[in-house]
Amino acid sequence: MGLPRAGCRRLRRLRRMPTENPALAAAGPNPLARLREEVAVRRAAGADLIDLSIGDPDEPTPDAVRAALRDAVGPVSSYPTARGGDAVRAAIAGFMARRHGVAVDPATQVLPTSGSKEAIFHLPLAFVDPAGSRRAVVFGTPGYPTYARGTRLAGGEPVAVRLREEDGWRLDLGALDPDLLARTCVAWINHPHNPTGATVDVGYLRDQLAVARAHDVILCSDECYQELWAGAPAPSLLEATDGDTTGALAFLSLSKRSGMTGYRSGAIVGDPALVAVLRRLREDTGTASPDFVQAAAVAAWSDDTHVADRRAAFDVKRTAVLEGLGAAGWSWSGSAAGLYVWVRIPDGDDLALARRLLDAGVVVTPGRAFGPGGEGWVRLALVPDVAGCREAVRRWVAATG
Repeated sequence: MGLPRAGCRRLRRLRRMPTENPALAAAGPNPLARLREEVAVRRAAGADLIDLSIGDPDEPTPDAVRAALRDAVGPVSSYPTARGGDAVRAAIAGFMARRHGVAVDPATQVLPTSGSKEAIFHLPLAFVDPAGSRRAVVFGTPGYPTYARGTRLAGGEPVAVRLREEDGWRLDLGALDPDLLARTCVAWINHPHNPTGATVDVGYLRDQLAVARAHDVILCSDECYQELWAGAPAPSLLEATDGDTTGALAFLSLSKRSGMTGYRSGAIVGDPALVAVLRRLREDTGTASPDFVQAAAVAAWSDDTHVADRRAAFDVKRTAVLEGLGAAGWSWSGSAAGLYVWVRIPDGDDLALARRLLDAGVVVTPGRAFGPGGEGWVRLALVPDVAGCREAVRRWVAATG
């Protein structure tokens, strides 16, 4: 017995309903999320895996940070504000003054976020006009996939600029076609760089800011890995502004600095006019940081001792991995700071090596997951402790020897 006529019409209408935003379909599946699923399946089957794929370090969150969060969980829960509390904004401003010698107004130039990833993803929604003439968002590739994905979902035009090893994996805005810059709304830079671990100095930042301002481009600096420097401290874009933050935004995170990946706590700091626009956006998105997370963030931003200890731990792990791979004849590029080591694949097949290592119990990320230019490389995240890193190198060498 068939459906009544009205039911058939309704079924036809349902089949015509859109099932997915075309921009989301065009973005395709997130390659890092798919890798996590594969790792979970293997672990569930009993595989002994050392995971060097995702930047989620094993070092514990400082006791003072955890205590601050626990103490801030009261009997009644209230909505947090989009602008964040006075205490956390003051703590972030204090960090910028201590670490970078930059004075910012916590009331107008600091915006707490639920981590840096969501802030990066949402930024194009605030500034890109999908129907306008300046829809382009420029970023380097290989690079963090979220720059492109957030742009695409906001109706912008993602423009991936190929980065080269011989240029130090640096995006040079001055080398871009003026026609591209004329239609560009936002440009992203990121150092210490994900995935290569390459670094820059303040001179580079000044040069990029000058080009961006000459073409009325908002310059955004992803500084998620900034506290994991090796040697000279990594600079912030705001150091290059000489007190005038017009057109400049720095995106900060406590994930790697303080071992707070699960807390989802970060900040946007810079141009007060741009911060005001982002605050208005965040009033609609509901992505305000919870009050108890803000309390933990105050403890983290206010203390530098635990950061120095974490930095020293990552230095030891980086040295162990590079020495072990180097002794076996492997080479790398960048890998000078941050959380990652960027290893060259002699035959260029990063996917094949990643599969081979996975079978040997070592999880790495194929370079192509970070876009064009990543082929022929794999990224290692310094996630396990030193013993785990050394065991991963031992398995790597045994599997490829």
